[in-house]
Amino acid sequence: MDRKPIIIIGIGNILMHDEGIGVRTVECLAQRPLPDYVEVLDGGTSGCNLVDHVADREAVIVIDAADGGDAPGTLTWCDADDLLDAVETPLSLHEFGLLETLKMARTLGCAPRQTLVLGVQPEQVSLGLGLSETVAALIPRLIEIVLAEAARLAAPRCGAIAAETL
Repeated sequence: MDRKPIIIIGIGNILMHDEGIGVRTVECLAQRPLPDYVEVLDGGTSGCNLVDHVADREAVIVIDAADGGDAPGTLTWCDADDLLDAVETPLSLHEFGLLETLKMARTLGCAPRQTLVLGVQPEQVSLGLGLSETVAALIPRLIEIVLAEAARLAAPRCGAIAAETL
């Protein structure tokens, strides 16, 4: 299987309304033609099994619900390295999440070169299917943002390949 240098992962729980925004966004992304350097993955509520998917990538872009106390639908970018450096929690197999996945990849020496997280402030996080109207309306914008970011991250790689072939 051809391993792409950039992977876009949607994580979240689709049974908890807006908590599923990452998964729902990558489902829509998977229905589109994608650049040859991008792959998408429904990470769901996966934990440690994401290590294999992020290992040795040039870049990982994660889409997830993130409650920062902002207005519903607020988008927030952060570099996962900033989160890893700021939060010193022990590595645990219980509730193994994104940060633990990235810590494990670091420990194993296969961490992606760069990991960006696009957080979406949820409006409704309770048991139930479907996104709130506010959050669902963001999907086209989220797709635009992550594809633009993937193109930006791939530009140096593509430029270097083009220069070598001249």
